[in-house]
Amino acid sequence: MAIFQIFVTVLGVAMSLGYFPQAYKIYKLKSAKEISLINYLILSFGNFVWFLYGLLTNDAVLIVSFAVAVIGSWTILMLVLKYR
Repeated sequence: MAIFQIFVTVLGVAMSLGYFPQAYKIYKLKSAKEISLINYLILSFGNFVWFLYGLLTNDAVLIVSFAVAVIGSWTILMLVLKYR
C-alpha cells in the first residue's frame, strides 16, 4: 500500500503542477483576457476544500497534492484578477 500512496502523491503533485505553465503564460503576456474567471474560481475553491479535507482526515496524499493545486490555482486566480 505504501508504494501506491507514493505513486498517487507523485501523480497528484504532477497533475497539480499543470497550473504553473498557465500562470507563467499569463504573467509573461501580462494578459488574462482569454482565461475564464468563473472556471478558476470554481477550481480554486474546490482545491481548497480538498486540501482542508486532507488536513481534517490527516491524509498526507491529499494534503501534499492539493497544497500544490491550491498554490497553482490561486496564483492563476490572482493573475487573472490583476491582468483582466
